[in-house]
Amino acid sequence: MSRIFRMSRRALTAAATAGLVVGTAVPALAQNATDDDKVVVFTTEIDKLHTYSDPQGCHRLPLAAHTLNNHTSGIVYLYPDPFCTSVGIPILPEHGMHTPPVGGSFSA
Repeated sequence: MSRIFRMSRRALTAAATAGLVVGTAVPALAQNATDDDKVVVFTTEIDKLHTYSDPQGCHRLPLAAHTLNNHTSGIVYLYPDPFCTSVGIPILPEHGMHTPPVGGSFSA
């Protein structure tokens, strides 16, 4: 009986430790996710990422833009034209989307 008690005590200790680690790590990740608002645009493997810190208003995408990632706390709109004048596609926070082939833009 004492052997079963020791095994279940070890399992309980391991579960409690895992709960503490996950319980403290997840809120920290969620808090940091939107602390620095930015939009990140990927173009090609040989180019650096294009980062727009605290973006406001309309921004033209680089000519070779491939994907746009929204790391802001609000919705970013992706447009098929360079002036943000057509209907925009909403991109939710912490989501991304492929960009138009040429001449697109985004607004935050």
